[in-house]
Amino acid sequence: MTELDVLRVFCGPGGAGGNLLGVVRDGAAVPGDAERAALAAELGFSETVFLDDANRGTVDIYTPSVRLPFAGHPLAGLAWLLRSLGRPPRTLRPAAGEVAVRFEGDVVWVHGRAEWVTARATRRYASVAEVDALPAPPPGEGWLYAWAWQDEAAGTVRARGFPRRGDGVVEDEATGAAALLLTHELGRPLDIRQGAGSRILTRPYPDGTIAIGGRVRPGTR
Repeated sequence: MTELDVLRVFCGPGGAGGNLLGVVRDGAAVPGDAERAALAAELGFSETVFLDDANRGTVDIYTPSVRLPFAGHPLAGLAWLLRSLGRPPRTLRPAAGEVAVRFEGDVVWVHGRAEWVTARATRRYASVAEVDALPAPPPGEGWLYAWAWQDEAAGTVRARGFPRRGDGVVEDEATGAAALLLTHELGRPLDIRQGAGSRILTRPYPDGTIAIGGRVRPGTR
């Protein structure tokens, strides 16, 4: 059986929330695209990440139904796990490109670009209550990131993510790529409270990259 680490990524205050992530540290144990897709579908997590080269930080990311060139919570989770094993990475390499990694205390930061984010829509609602009242998933097709200002002056956002891919992930607990895209659209740092209890921090940089930060904890299947 393939050895698997399970983590909760982008945990909220006190360690609550966090999006479950499957990590296959030995990518060679699951060599083929079809085999990786099948394992990701079997696990059913929002994403599963395969580490193909620990020295270079080469990784491969799958949802239960599609392969992704970039995703925030798999990269942040893997970076945290490698640091916990005494091998903190400075760079990870998903299909989209080189991702810089930083650590600030117990917060892991990974840098990405808006053009790396696969197609999804952000939709602003008038209030936190409207976001909270949405059914899971709302009617319609395609990835939806529903959000409202919780405190606009402070940059605090309430958000929920709905992949609407028909693959069993009805609502995404914490979505780094969507948080990156929203930060790009708004052009300011954000403190995003997503799902049932998760927290994602973001910071835009002059070079066009956006850092996505959060806390990681061990998880269970």
